[in-house]
Amino acid sequence: MPDNNVEAEKPLDEATGYEGPPPGLMLRWRRPLIVVAHVVVFAGALMLAFLLTSDMQFRRRWLVEQYPLLLAFFLPIKLAVFGLFKQYRGWWRYVGISDLFGILRASLVSAMLALAVWFAFLNIPDARRHVSNLEDFSQAVFMLDMFATILLLAGLRMVVRLYHEEFRTEEAGRLKRLLIVGAGNAGEALLREIHRMAVAEYEVIGFIDDDPAKRGTLIHGLPVLGAVAQLPAICEAKNVEEIAIAMPAATHQQRRRVIQVFDEGTNIRFRTVPAITDIASGRLRVSQIRDVDINDLLGREVVQLDEDMIEAFLKDKVILVTGAGGSIGSEMCRQVCKYGPGHLLLVEQAENPLFYIERELRRQFSGVNLTAVICDITDAVRVRQVFGTHRPEVVIHAAAHKHVPLMELNPGEAIKNNILGTKTVADAAAEFGSTNFVMISTDKAVNPTSIMGSSKRTAEMYIQNLSMTSRTQYVTVRFGNVLASDGSVVPIFKKQIAEGGPLTVTHPEMKRYFMTIPEASQLVLQAATMGKGGEIFVLDMGEPVKIVDLAKELITLSGFRPGEDIEIVFTGPRPGEKLFEELSIEGEDMQRTHHPKISIWKNIPMDREKLLSGIEDILRVAHTQDRALIVSKIRVLVPEYIGDVTIAQ
Repeated sequence: MPDNNVEAEKPLDEATGYEGPPPGLMLRWRRPLIVVAHVVVFAGALMLAFLLTSDMQFRRRWLVEQYPLLLAFFLPIKLAVFGLFKQYRGWWRYVGISDLFGILRASLVSAMLALAVWFAFLNIPDARRHVSNLEDFSQAVFMLDMFATILLLAGLRMVVRLYHEEFRTEEAGRLKRLLIVGAGNAGEALLREIHRMAVAEYEVIGFIDDDPAKRGTLIHGLPVLGAVAQLPAICEAKNVEEIAIAMPAATHQQRRRVIQVFDEGTNIRFRTVPAITDIASGRLRVSQIRDVDINDLLGREVVQLDEDMIEAFLKDKVILVTGAGGSIGSEMCRQVCKYGPGHLLLVEQAENPLFYIERELRRQFSGVNLTAVICDITDAVRVRQVFGTHRPEVVIHAAAHKHVPLMELNPGEAIKNNILGTKTVADAAAEFGSTNFVMISTDKAVNPTSIMGSSKRTAEMYIQNLSMTSRTQYVTVRFGNVLASDGSVVPIFKKQIAEGGPLTVTHPEMKRYFMTIPEASQLVLQAATMGKGGEIFVLDMGEPVKIVDLAKELITLSGFRPGEDIEIVFTGPRPGEKLFEELSIEGEDMQRTHHPKISIWKNIPMDREKLLSGIEDILRVAHTQDRALIVSKIRVLVPEYIGDVTIAQ
């Protein structure tokens, strides 16, 4: 049978992860050729040792009589010792300090062993008469041979490496001029791996580093040119085309600072090395640089989770996720699958997103039992049917209408989906005995100025009230914008940049909180494990970001100049939008939890009868799409809602 273990046939350099050529003629003859090269070096080293003891003069006696005998004595010992030290298995084009230490150890051991065997041989009776030709032999040859072996083998390996680094094929056209930000271990490793590339792509200009001690120093012959603040001037003076940010352990703020020093943008392409965890694990090499993404600048540090609590919360249970095809819902499904649920129900009304997320999950988590369910959460009959058939234990409610301007123009749809849909799913969870219900809410529910925000606030109130009378533990998790979610500002800006602009920003002072979709989803699960029922959890969103700054950074990352290559146009705030979202985990109304990024909003639940009556009134008029009427009903329950009564169609 054929051997399918292809990896076992590939020579893998442990230091770099480089895989050698495929099995073939060259690979089969490679090790014998290396052994032959060592034999030649051993012969040359011994010859050099004799020359050094003879004032660099060839003399017939040692050349004809002594040298052959000692070579025959040395070769078996040195070949065996160097084989024991795995000196015939190295990939010489990647030789480094560890290889030189290997040569040093093998040479030292072989020299000591040769001396020991030699003196032991001489102590054998009548042994000297068998080596009478070596009577005037200088025993300094042993030590000189060792040093010559080290010198010649190290030199041979370095010649091979230099050949591959200096005589490489260049890509068609000239090399791209690259500047490396970060003169630490990652920057030095990146330079080495660039030099090792079989096809040359870059001409590295030098390094940038904020450490004053490194300024003016040379790394592999290239200078540390200055600090990050000097980047624009250095790039202009050196005609830099690409910048590689070689700081895998840097914070997002530190990476963002590199981009922000270019106040007016630049035509430079920004690249970054893989994360330090990927490099340390061996999954990726430093040289596998990629374009800097907005997540590298606005993302946050890795979330610390209580994995045991989350696993106990999800493992082997029937989990239902509404809005499973959306940005948050689909990521919730991915996160849930990591903890081995017994059965995952993907509930979604839009068939295409559901089709794609089901395919993805079946491919990535083949061991998880999945069921794709087409269901409109406002359809009570269908919802009860799903709950009655599958009896979900944990419900993650991510389905919602979230686009503020659209909901201002279609207020009744926001009411039906965000309030009626939430009520329908939550009631079914209570009726069919779900143990936990997690509703995903938004920062726009805080002092809402929009139909969307006020509808989500009303849904929060219903969930909190329901927890007081149900055995199901109902909790709400509230957070702000997530990067790259469907319909959010980042994908819109990218599309506008691809079209040549302009980028449309509503207001120069518009600010928003951002977190990545995986971080938001992970914290939702963490908060869900902490809930006892009725809590409204608030996630730490960090510092708000100006949308205009985000637009400039995206333009810069794309290799354009804001205001020159790509215009930014201010269009004015849209209906229902705030300049500043209100979402803080600090203050008297916030109760800290044991997790530093999760707090609980302390509030007094509304009277149950008033709440239920108010929701019935809102739902009764939702079908009219009469904005003024709907707003008047919402304000009975959410008096802090300060949105306009009418919106121009």
